Amino acid sequence: MKVDSIIILGGGSAGWMTASVLAKTYPNKKIKVIESPDTPIVGVGESTIYTIKHFVEYLGIDEKDFLAKTDGSYKLSIKFTDFYKKGEAFHYPFGEPNTEGTLNKLNDWWYKKFLQPETPYSDYADSFYEAMQLVKNNKFEEDTPYAYHFDATKFGLYLKENYCKPRGVEHVVEDITEINTDKNGILNLNKKHKADLYIDCTGFKSLLLGKTLKEPFDSYEDMLPNNSAWATRIPYENKEKQLKPFTNCTALGNGWVWNIPLWSRIGTGYVYSDKYISDKEALEEFKQHLGRDDLDFKNIKMRVGIHKRLFVKNVVAIGLSAGFIEPLESNGLFSVHEFLKELIRNLNRDIVTQWDKDNFTFGCKVLFRNFAEFVGLHYALSNRNDTKYWQDNNKKTWSKDIIDLTTTPYHGFAQAVNKRAFYFEHGDNTNGGIHTIAAGMHWSPTELNNILWSNLGYNKKDYEIIWLPYIDKLDNRKKDWSEKYKNSPTLYKYLKEKIYNENSTT
Repeated sequence: MKVDSIIILGGGSAGWMTASVLAKTYPNKKIKVIESPDTPIVGVGESTIYTIKHFVEYLGIDEKDFLAKTDGSYKLSIKFTDFYKKGEAFHYPFGEPNTEGTLNKLNDWWYKKFLQPETPYSDYADSFYEAMQLVKNNKFEEDTPYAYHFDATKFGLYLKENYCKPRGVEHVVEDITEINTDKNGILNLNKKHKADLYIDCTGFKSLLLGKTLKEPFDSYEDMLPNNSAWATRIPYENKEKQLKPFTNCTALGNGWVWNIPLWSRIGTGYVYSDKYISDKEALEEFKQHLGRDDLDFKNIKMRVGIHKRLFVKNVVAIGLSAGFIEPLESNGLFSVHEFLKELIRNLNRDIVTQWDKDNFTFGCKVLFRNFAEFVGLHYALSNRNDTKYWQDNNKKTWSKDIIDLTTTPYHGFAQAVNKRAFYFEHGDNTNGGIHTIAAGMHWSPTELNNILWSNLGYNKKDYEIIWLPYIDKLDNRKKDWSEKYKNSPTLYKYLKEKIYNENSTT
């Protein structure tokens, strides 16, 4: 298949992100975006993770300009409240943990916990991420790893007007009522729109890949429990105090609530399972959590899982039309830009063969499954049992691969148990976020009893002599980091002056 012309069906953030990447990568190809004038936009993705910066940098977008036009802010971490049990919270900051000067890298902290059991589990992130001094004080500095909070709908519009159209992407506003096919896939849309490659960005309805080509969908409901959400927006009462540099995720009785501070308002929503609670009951639980019922609430039904193949004949799916992991860990736009990276890797040859199509599916599905299992770990490690939702969660078998010892290319569950079982660690500074989630969930990579069992002739006192100097180092550098950032601006002040160009005295 030779690809000289591309039609993207569906706008929104996924459609215009796709058009942007293709316009950047293939300036000589004919690219057209067709979107309906009436289709509602789901608008997922107000909270992002660190890799979004690669997308922005690849396109060459001016960061401050796009943030100012998308109601944007900066994000340094994700906070998880009441996930392990009620009354506890922990952070997963961006970037690599600082293990400089440690004896056994990340496990230094676990020796601290053994020897000083009163240490809260939230201290783990404080000990390895200097940006936590910013997070805890609502401050911001550009030299720390960060992602963004922004209005996903405005982000799509920004890309359309400021990036795609100036690069010659054609925009058609039209309802597609007729899709004609042949043995090669899509022949044309409405008998007049024809291309070599069609990219499905039609959201959960997956109009091309799912409904037209009938590609099977593999549900992940056995691993990810939630399938619904109520979403709303809250005006600020005290912006300087409420505008925080992190996304907060708070576990409730039948799911969890996100809290995403943008510049002009807060986005919030309740992600839940309608198998345990009705939509009406969930809305009441959400309103009770918020302490108000005077807002406009939008109900969203989620299709959690992924299609068996993502590149079928002349159709590729990107975004919700391909698959979706529930919103925990801010992955709504993650799969969009990471699937796009895989797409341009596999469109680079003169002729796109079945091998290239299958390589695209493989690369995307491994990435997707890995992230899905990582999200699943947040539930697998929880100790909550106050409702049937959480009780059933605790009884679930999360991966038969663990029991059957079957090989897998994935990293989530398999990597977590393998590292802990054979290496007595949750990884080092190249292992993503498993180690931070494990610490917040009280899942130690090694235990004092195990250490004493395995090392003849040593007792607890011996380990105090060995480890106390390194524990002191962990504590002392927290003080150093606090001093380093004592004069840093609040996130509110930074955004006001640097992004939104408002007078700091008003």
